Amino acid sequence: MRYITLNEAASLLSEHDNFRLLTHSYPDGDTLGCAYALCFALRKIGKKCNIAVDGKLPSKFRYLDKNYKDQDFEPAYIVSVDVASMQLLSDSVMKGIKDIDLCIDHHRTNSVLAENIYVDSSAAAACEIIYQIIEMMEIPLDEDIAAGIYTGVSTDTGCFVYTNTTPRTHRIAALVMPYCDWKNINNINFVVKSIAKVNMERMIYDTMEFYAGGKCAIVYTTIAMQIALGAGDDEMEGLANIPRQIEGVMMGITMREKTGGVFKISVRTNDGIDAAKFCKQFSGGGHPGAAGCSIEGTLGEVKLKLIEAAEKYL
Repeated sequence: MRYITLNEAASLLSEHDNFRLLTHSYPDGDTLGCAYALCFALRKIGKKCNIAVDGKLPSKFRYLDKNYKDQDFEPAYIVSVDVASMQLLSDSVMKGIKDIDLCIDHHRTNSVLAENIYVDSSAAAACEIIYQIIEMMEIPLDEDIAAGIYTGVSTDTGCFVYTNTTPRTHRIAALVMPYCDWKNINNINFVVKSIAKVNMERMIYDTMEFYAGGKCAIVYTTIAMQIALGAGDDEMEGLANIPRQIEGVMMGITMREKTGGVFKISVRTNDGIDAAKFCKQFSGGGHPGAAGCSIEGTLGEVKLKLIEAAEKYL
């Protein structure tokens, strides 16, 4: 395992062929944007490349694969994109794979086991790195590549309002906007909501409780709530941002019940509170302002663990 430069990452992609790109579980706009942008870029220069996604592609991101079809070949070079840890790679994504050749990521807590690793924790989205690599490889932009890049940089910054947004983020967005339908991408990801999502948000507010003198807000969703509302993964997107929007809240925690007695925990913070450091105590990680982990137990048990940890941390 070795840490490499951006130039070396671009060189490895230029030198190899027959790629399989790995995305993380519960795929979001950044991991998918990275995969589709890089896949279309590599195919554009004559290389073979497929994308591995956990389960079905979320319906809201179907615009990314309108021109994508799997190619028939045996993968020889494996690349993970926007994957912070091995635990985020599902069995279906890793099927038939023993080793990862190249990891491209922006999480400072990255712990992926790969032969070559490039991490830029100053990047607001991993798609910023993918854009730089594509530019370095002198691959011209097109609609498919640009849509992937714009999706990643916009969704990982909350449409450019989160504190991780930088001048570089805006520059990259500006450079790809002329090539893609960015208005539609914004509309899908930040404007239009399904009835099920509106009802889920309303139910989320009803679960909200405050701890640590009002500095921590905790909300939760259960499988029963999702079933009752007919809510899928699309309706879950963005819910983690609700708790930290409350005035005075420094840490917002969202608990999402998954099958097997496990809760997926999303932590969003304000005022310089390190979300990644908080999640690390539960074997999780992420960014200073946004991180996550998984905790086994009942709703009450997991909630109590989080309350105790939050009151100590804050």
